[in-house]
Amino acid sequence: MQPISGANGTAISEFILLGLVETPGLRPAVFVLFLFAYLLTVGSNLSILAAILVEPKLHTPMYFFLGNLSALDIGCITVTVPSMLGRLLSHKRTVPYGACLTQLFFFHLLAGVDCFLLTAMAYDRFLAICRPLTYSTRMSQMVQRILVAVSWACAFTNALTHTVAISTLNFCGPSVINHFYCDLPQLFQLSCSNTQVNELLLFAVGFIMAGAPMALIVIPYAYVAAAVLCIRSAEGRKKAFSTCASHLTVVGIFYGTGIFNYMRLGSAKLSDKDKAVGIFNTVINPMLNPIIYSLRNPDVQGALWQVLTGRRSLA
Repeated sequence: MQPISGANGTAISEFILLGLVETPGLRPAVFVLFLFAYLLTVGSNLSILAAILVEPKLHTPMYFFLGNLSALDIGCITVTVPSMLGRLLSHKRTVPYGACLTQLFFFHLLAGVDCFLLTAMAYDRFLAICRPLTYSTRMSQMVQRILVAVSWACAFTNALTHTVAISTLNFCGPSVINHFYCDLPQLFQLSCSNTQVNELLLFAVGFIMAGAPMALIVIPYAYVAAAVLCIRSAEGRKKAFSTCASHLTVVGIFYGTGIFNYMRLGSAKLSDKDKAVGIFNTVINPMLNPIIYSLRNPDVQGALWQVLTGRRSLA
């Protein structure tokens, strides 16, 4: 790797990603495993999208948000895994500085949209269960599109803020990243500049990106829980709890791994544990979401069967 001269001294032109394993004998197994996970994730999420698009019964706000979530899952895993697979095949572990920042930007963009979309889905469940009489007007197509557009705008602002902030840091060496994709904690460790402002920015923006959405998820679900407990029918309570449990499971995994990854900067040296968290963020979460949310849903299963068999609903 050749350093380049910058305005503030010597700067590196590329990073070295160590990847998941450093033992050459394990790389073929890792390649096959993650290629299978990638194909499974993309295939299952595309199936969900196809079912939602072709089945009229699924043209509801809940499935509109689920379709957007499936598209985001495809994007999240595509930002990181294909490049990792390419490095495993070529045995080339270097990544240009610009490509590293580009990957960081798109990862935080898609993860940020995911964060706000989960909040919108909590609001949708609140209206459906607690305000059923006004649900159709409060969750109109215009409202759905506004919620998605606002999610993208907020996530874009967050991703751009972190990308611009990290680009102001100097990287003089070493340039080895003990991870399989570029992210903020790993780059903070490598910078020869003072990263205190960047870390404070991450905490401040993280509070807005995670704290506010979490509050907007917990508060509606408190009302949802009270409303569900008032339902006299056991079958009705079971159906309502089933829908909410799927959403809360995804929220728990998403926020749990995110808090572990970003809210403990400076507490300890980054280790292989961060790779495991990265696998959850980029691979396992997108792969599990279709199973948790949709593939076990009878309506989606019926729509998928109709898509595979070429039969269309008459409804």
